[in-house]
Amino acid sequence: MLFEYCAECRRCCNVDEGHPALDVTLTKIEQKKFGSICIERNCSHLGDEGCTLGHEKPFSCSLYPLSFDPASRLFSYDSECPLMPTYIAQLPDASSEASQHLKTITQKILKFETSDPNFLKENHAIDIDYFELIALPHSALPTRSAK
Repeated sequence: MLFEYCAECRRCCNVDEGHPALDVTLTKIEQKKFGSICIERNCSHLGDEGCTLGHEKPFSCSLYPLSFDPASRLFSYDSECPLMPTYIAQLPDASSEASQHLKTITQKILKFETSDPNFLKENHAIDIDYFELIALPHSALPTRSAK
């Protein structure tokens, strides 16, 4: 499975020495639940099998290795994530783990555009600062429908 390698790699849950701490961007609901999550070197929620929060982990963590730019409505990805070649190769297969991940992420982003747009802006700003982002092929969100 594609994301099982994450527990081994752990790149997204660590901050390299010499780099500033990473304040994980949280949605309004996550802020109430967690208060804040700051990764100084290693995330305190990182266990031997990966994230100890499981399905309760923050959306910004679930989004990784992707980043979403709410202004352009495009996805990009962290160029240093070793999963990305496989992820991109899987995208043409609608039943693949990568396609299912992107679909789930897209559905949540569409909700956040209405319920928590500042979260999307803040998360992308942090992603730009921390990661070297590359455009994800064929990744534009559909145009917002008129209300």
